[in-house]
Amino acid sequence: MIGVMLVDDHRLVRAGLAALIDGTADLRVAGEAADGAQAVALVEEFDPDVILMDLSMPVMDGVEATRALLALRPGSVVVVLTSFSDQARVVEALRAGAVGYLLKDSDPDVLLAAVRSAAAGHAPLDPRVARALLPSAPQPISQAGGLSAREREVLALVAQGFANKQVGTRLGISERTVKAHLGRVFREIGVADRTSAALWARDHLPGSDGESR
Repeated sequence: MIGVMLVDDHRLVRAGLAALIDGTADLRVAGEAADGAQAVALVEEFDPDVILMDLSMPVMDGVEATRALLALRPGSVVVVLTSFSDQARVVEALRAGAVGYLLKDSDPDVLLAAVRSAAAGHAPLDPRVARALLPSAPQPISQAGGLSAREREVLALVAQGFANKQVGTRLGISERTVKAHLGRVFREIGVADRTSAALWARDHLPGSDGESR
């Protein structure tokens, strides 16, 4: 079951999200926080698989909280859930380490699907958010220079067909950390799923064609 932590300063919003999530068979509310500082203080106790993060909150906003959470708990999977779709806010949140970005007027089924997608290592983006990024979208990357050494290792193993758990075992890291690395890889190389990432890796990363498996 996927544990979801809700971070929003509006109690009514948290209550609505909690009812939606607890009404599913495969998701549960792992905990709630009313601002970013509370989220950072409670995340290890709640141990969520996915964190739904508002951006505009008192004490500590969602961008700062995302950055702090990832520094404290590198495997955290943060999906922004907010009303803002302007380019600057989207880019700021993604650069802080969020793996996905959804708008609060999303259809409930879309939200639930995005939580499951994020937990599986993907990077869910609301189509309206993706459009906001288009004016400054980076050009296709011709080499893996934008990836860290660990991200290249994770991507190479994924391209060879290893599941997240197997990747984690081979690299000595947790499955959650593998998912977090993949989320950043997807954003860096401009793909939305592991199949596309594997195809990209085979063209751009040496040793990613499965021959070494």
